[in-house]
Amino acid sequence: MIVKKLHESGVRSEHAYLAAVGSIGLSLASWLTSNRQENLERADRWGIFVGEWAPTFFALGLALANYERDETVRPAGFGVDA
Repeated sequence: MIVKKLHESGVRSEHAYLAAVGSIGLSLASWLTSNRQENLERADRWGIFVGEWAPTFFALGLALANYERDETVRPAGFGVDA
C-alpha cells in the first residue's frame, strides 16, 4: 500500500537508490566535518545516524523496483487490486 502510493506520487526505484547513495556520502561528509569541529564520540554518532538511512532507502528501492516490474508484467486495470 505504501509502495503503491509512493509510485503513484512519482517516486521511482532510482530515486530511492540515489537517496541511499546520497545518505552514504552525507554520512561520510558529516562525520568528517563533525570530527574536525567536535569531539570524536559525537562525530561518530552523527555519522552513524545518517548512515543508517541507507539500508532503508535501498530496501524501499527494491520494493519499488518489484512493484515497477509487476506493473510492466500486469498493466494497471487488469486483475484484482487489494
